[in-house]
Amino acid sequence: MTVKATVTDGIGTLTLASPPLNILTRALMASLRDELATLAQHADLRVLMITAEGKHFSAGADVGEHMPPEYRALIPEFIDTVLALSDFPSPTIAAVRGRCLGGGFEVAQAVDMVVAGEGAMFGQPEILLGVSPPAACALLPELCAPGLAAELVLTGDPITAQQAYQAGLVRHVVPDDQVEEKALALAQRMSRHSAAALRLTKRQLQVGSASRRTEALRAAARIYIDELMETADAVEGLQAFLDKRKPTWTHA
Repeated sequence: MTVKATVTDGIGTLTLASPPLNILTRALMASLRDELATLAQHADLRVLMITAEGKHFSAGADVGEHMPPEYRALIPEFIDTVLALSDFPSPTIAAVRGRCLGGGFEVAQAVDMVVAGEGAMFGQPEILLGVSPPAACALLPELCAPGLAAELVLTGDPITAQQAYQAGLVRHVVPDDQVEEKALALAQRMSRHSAAALRLTKRQLQVGSASRRTEALRAAARIYIDELMETADAVEGLQAFLDKRKPTWTHA
């Protein structure tokens, strides 16, 4: 089982259950989308929490699945997963400990609120492999200062939980062993309220951004599939990572 789902007292919990790094394989993402679709039908569900087993939230997607020709299926499926989270009708909270990198960070960007442990690290290292994070390219400029969004995706350097908090990407930073407790307390504060009111209020919060976000995510995915993966450097960077060697970039 790659994703575990529970509902208690109006609070749903989806747990990434593929430690130690909770790699977002196509199989795990399919399971995540299925569980999200099921939970979205719970009329009495008030809040959804996303958590992870082990020390790390997620180190991102499976690099091997980015190689030709599999990326043509992977990228649309990944964007569908991000949209399923972003469009989930009830409020969503991510409880993040340890590494939250690549696709894992993009998943966190798709929820309404993030509670992070003091030791958490957030980053988009895709540029180091000659590729890009399509969801982050669409979401980050909306979530933080454009300059920071550019720095994160163009340098590949990670930031700490405190830096993410200062940037507005994280709502609360707590000791690592209190992340789930804090996320649950936040969920409980909201779960006191009407499920219908929570859903409709969330829709109102998104009226100015939902369609724009969807269009941006789809456009970023098309650039990745139709242009970026046609470059020699993209394939070289991914293969070098799999071979555990330094990539050799082309000279433009």
